[in-house]
Amino acid sequence: MAEPKYVIEATIRTDGTVQRKDVVGAIFGQTEGLLGESLQLRAMQRKGRIGHVDVELQNQRGKVQGIIRLPTMIDQVTTAVIAAALETIDRIGPCQANIKVQKIENVRSAKRTQVVDRAKNLLLNLVNSGAEESSSILDEVRSVLTLGTETNHHGMTCGPNAIESNALIIVEGRNDVRNLLKHGIKNAIATMGSGITEELVELAKKKSNVTAFMDGDRGGTLLLVELEGALGNKLTHVALAPESREVEHLEGKVITKCLNQKTEAKKIIGRLKADLEKQDDEVLGKKEDLAPVDVPDAVRDWKESFDGLAKNKACFVLEDGELSEPLGASKLAEGAENVSGAVGMLFNGKITSRTLEIAKSAGVPHVLASSVNEDTMEGVEVFVLSDL
Repeated sequence: MAEPKYVIEATIRTDGTVQRKDVVGAIFGQTEGLLGESLQLRAMQRKGRIGHVDVELQNQRGKVQGIIRLPTMIDQVTTAVIAAALETIDRIGPCQANIKVQKIENVRSAKRTQVVDRAKNLLLNLVNSGAEESSSILDEVRSVLTLGTETNHHGMTCGPNAIESNALIIVEGRNDVRNLLKHGIKNAIATMGSGITEELVELAKKKSNVTAFMDGDRGGTLLLVELEGALGNKLTHVALAPESREVEHLEGKVITKCLNQKTEAKKIIGRLKADLEKQDDEVLGKKEDLAPVDVPDAVRDWKESFDGLAKNKACFVLEDGELSEPLGASKLAEGAENVSGAVGMLFNGKITSRTLEIAKSAGVPHVLASSVNEDTMEGVEVFVLSDL
């Protein structure tokens, strides 16, 4: 018998006890004459156009249910007609019967799928064996697939699982996402180096686990601090690349190690902030060692308003001395676009270059903050509480 092209699979139920031979007899007997001379099942079986009818039955409390499988070597249209004919059988021997076709399986397609799945497993096993050549093979194959699997969420490059997964990995750039994809990690999203957008904040709120995977340099730490300010408690874990290395260049084993050694965000953020301040002190000198800062009287008058500002919140000082509504870091850029006539900005947090860019876009000449990472930008003068 030739290899079948299709297999008709149907369920059978009867209200009494029947045997396999009764079912087979009914299939051949009750469809005889129904489909015309060219589709007589007995003749088709003799010519090798249909195969052996396989019937599996189970008897439960005097009733029978089971599976019928009928392989065919004919085209899909004829196979579908034969499948429909099986459902016309309503009696087997003295018992009422119900036959329902569940599916028509394309045998060759199923085998192709099996070959692809098995090839994937064999390739991964080859790579995991640690052989240098197999690792090169995997990288070459995956480099073709990576760009095809990345997607986009409100302008942010991300992996295909980033939106639906309960866990999210936040990285800095597009190439970071692509490198993680190359090594099988599909739930990463990039900030794209343009600040923490409202869309990213909203996405993170829906997740039970949010990990920031940052470069092992000062820039990575600064972005991490900005993330923590925007996400708050929704940032659950932090993973850092080895010192002076970037996520986009990490090997698969290093990525796995970094993510396995991730730390709860609340345990590491404070230490990293302290390290940043220490670095600033080493470069700029302690505040008490510097000459007094000449602070305009108008800025000094903002201190009382600043004291009532919540942590990591900002507001704009208008020309009449009134304050805008407090804004979180994620909405600050949008607020800058909508405000007009602002003469200053208060920010109860650490000023970064991104914050200064937002202040400049709003035409704000003076900024008062609790501390600074970046304190210079053309057109914007930065003061901290300790200056007052």
